[in-house]
Amino acid sequence: MGAGAAARRSASQRGIRVFAVLAVPLLLLVLQGVALWRGYEGPLESVVRDYFGTPKSMTVPWAGLVLALVGLGNRHRVIAFGAAVLIDIVYACARLIAGGPFTVGNGPVLVLTGLAVLAWWRWEGKQRSNALRAAALGALLILATKVGDVWLHITVDLRPQVLDQYVMLADHALGDPAWVMGRALEVLGPVPEAVLHWVYIELPAAAIVVAVWQLRRVVAGGRWPNHYLVRTFLVLGLVGPLVYILFPVVGPMFVYGMDGNGFQVGNYWPGVVPPLDRGPEALPFSDLAPRNCMPSMHTAWALALFLHTRRNADGTLAPTWLRWGGTFWLLCTLAATLGFGYHYGVDLVAGAVLCLTVESALREPERGWGWFRVRLVGGGALVLVTLLLGYRYLAVHMADYPVVAGSIVLALLAAVAAGFHATWFARRRSDLPLAPASSSARTDKFLTGTVNRPAPHPSAVPLRTQTPDGPAVPADSPIAPVESR
Repeated sequence: MGAGAAARRSASQRGIRVFAVLAVPLLLLVLQGVALWRGYEGPLESVVRDYFGTPKSMTVPWAGLVLALVGLGNRHRVIAFGAAVLIDIVYACARLIAGGPFTVGNGPVLVLTGLAVLAWWRWEGKQRSNALRAAALGALLILATKVGDVWLHITVDLRPQVLDQYVMLADHALGDPAWVMGRALEVLGPVPEAVLHWVYIELPAAAIVVAVWQLRRVVAGGRWPNHYLVRTFLVLGLVGPLVYILFPVVGPMFVYGMDGNGFQVGNYWPGVVPPLDRGPEALPFSDLAPRNCMPSMHTAWALALFLHTRRNADGTLAPTWLRWGGTFWLLCTLAATLGFGYHYGVDLVAGAVLCLTVESALREPERGWGWFRVRLVGGGALVLVTLLLGYRYLAVHMADYPVVAGSIVLALLAAVAAGFHATWFARRRSDLPLAPASSSARTDKFLTGTVNRPAPHPSAVPLRTQTPDGPAVPADSPIAPVESR
């Protein structure tokens, strides 16, 4: 039974990988065709620039290569990294001599491609599979940013009107947090603003640090963890932007500030909260602002990063530096999204619900799709839909009754968070112990057979056992309140 389930899981994973291999180039071709038709840069053009021209990003190509290096041995890591640095220096010098801008990123893209080709043609066994899998993750990270850039243009083409007036009314139920944080940043001065801006921009770099930590034992241990941050990031990047089309919003700094290019309803941001307009309507808006506010994907990604910095894969506490780093990045990202006027508060709530829902769908895949997972994913999706419908059709009522409406919004978020914590962090199944390789490979692979423990002598069994993470439980309880990942 256990072997059959494992075989079915393995076959399903192979099918997903084959589908991904076929779907990615098809998606790139379709988006390139749309970009050529509409007159903006497509993903394939951007990839060609990364190889031979001026890369669009300095950080993302290097993040992709660093992620790919987790699948290599130390010797190959040093050679690949050194080659990427050397190539980048050559490209950067050539650009400067030609009068172009200083930037980097060509080297890691070329080396990442070379690694994939080398592994495919020359290497065998585990060395080959580890290298190809890690290279695929690095390549997907880079390509995801290309797809995202085109998708933002598509949101403008498909939704020329925005719903910011509705979201502004709904945000009044939370106390207009964007204006509160915006004014706070004005008072704090340039140093906190610079720190928050750096944190906001470098979220992919922080994610790579966490991902490399999670995957650091892949080569030495010979086993990949069942779940890690990159999977959540990629799925969020596929699902979240679909909502942009359903609920187009550009943000307070555009609709209520000087960055609206003449389309703003007034120059209120961030000094004055605009008067409540109880007759909201969809507003035609500039094609320079992507409709990428609802939900806040920076919030979703930063929360995913925070969740993945809490625990090692075997359930033990993550290192202190990592836990504090995840907390710092989450708090600073939330402050930046509001303080810079990129998002409304209700955007952040929607992003958090989306993250917890997607993470519940992906986490601990070895446990299958029981009612516990269906309840979390279905409930999270229902809460997200409820929030979006409320923001759109009950915005005036939310502004008129802010205490009641705000309490309901926060209660819905708290309910999703409480269910997530109770399922994944507060308890751990002890009837399926960790496999022998877990302590070294740091994976959550469970044995599928039952465990026959010899019954202790009754006089030797304590009546209750006190645990550090919760209240006392019976010593023979099949579920121990030990925190999971």
